[in-house]
Amino acid sequence: MDEEKRAKILRSWGYFGLIVAVGVGLLVLYPGHREAVFASTQSYLVEMALILPAVMVLLGLFNEWVPDDVIVRYLGEQSGVSGLGLAIVLGSTPTGPLYVALPIAADLIEKNARIANIVVFLTAWACLKLPQELVELQFLGWKFMSLRLVLTSIVAVGMGLLIEAILRAELNDPGDEPF
Repeated sequence: MDEEKRAKILRSWGYFGLIVAVGVGLLVLYPGHREAVFASTQSYLVEMALILPAVMVLLGLFNEWVPDDVIVRYLGEQSGVSGLGLAIVLGSTPTGPLYVALPIAADLIEKNARIANIVVFLTAWACLKLPQELVELQFLGWKFMSLRLVLTSIVAVGMGLLIEAILRAELNDPGDEPF
């Protein structure tokens, strides 16, 4: 294992250790919340244990069935506005927690999808769900739903383009891969 990869793994475990230390420290400072914290943690772990295996199987199928050139054609560097639109559609269609989208985003990175499209996909997954839009339509009306949908889409695209520009500026070479 090369030194750079080893440092990255150690840094990841360091972040995990820091999170655990902060959590334990907060439990020591606020012992009255211990039961609620453990119940919530157990609930999330059970939910993830039920969902993530299926996600990993589907991700493996996606990885095998969808060739890299298809991802590059529709979500790659040259995809333009249609790639951003497709990222919004792909992100807003499925339901589920955001942690389900993260392995998909990692796979899109490996398949050379454009960073802006990945950010737009994740933002749409978090903010633009079709069932959520239908509830908004029913309770808040079509004007509110339409306005929120348009504004959120604009912000998602702007954020994706901004993050992509920042990453490219950090690399000092537009052709370098950010990951």
